[in-house]
Amino acid sequence: MTDVHDKETRSYNMSQIKGKNTKPEMLVRKFLFSKGFRYRLHVKNLPGKPDLILPKYKTIIFINGCFWHGHENCKYYVMPKTRTEWWIDKINCTKQRDSENFLQLSESGWKIVTIFECQLKTDKLNNTLIKLLDELH
Repeated sequence: MTDVHDKETRSYNMSQIKGKNTKPEMLVRKFLFSKGFRYRLHVKNLPGKPDLILPKYKTIIFINGCFWHGHENCKYYVMPKTRTEWWIDKINCTKQRDSENFLQLSESGWKIVTIFECQLKTDKLNNTLIKLLDELH
């Protein structure tokens, strides 16, 4: 099946997808800062360029989009009806890269916390943030 958009429209749509400073990421950052935690952002020399690094706690936080990281059994991870094989390959490569990055980081002594965007929706937000605090203490 071919794409439902022409090349220009598809290119524009894809260019609007952010990798940094997303709404879910900003929610977590503001929460942690308000609780007195200080962190670094997107450190390039660490595998996977983690969203948040809390050096004092030797903890890394990844805030992942459910679709882009293939969050299993999540309503936000819906495979597109067009170019399905291509998307499956793309998402599987992302999941494989995530696994390799996590392994490298944990072998270097980092504690890794992954938060998916669905866990930051209004109905789950408080529980997710409370669990995050527990992970850090």
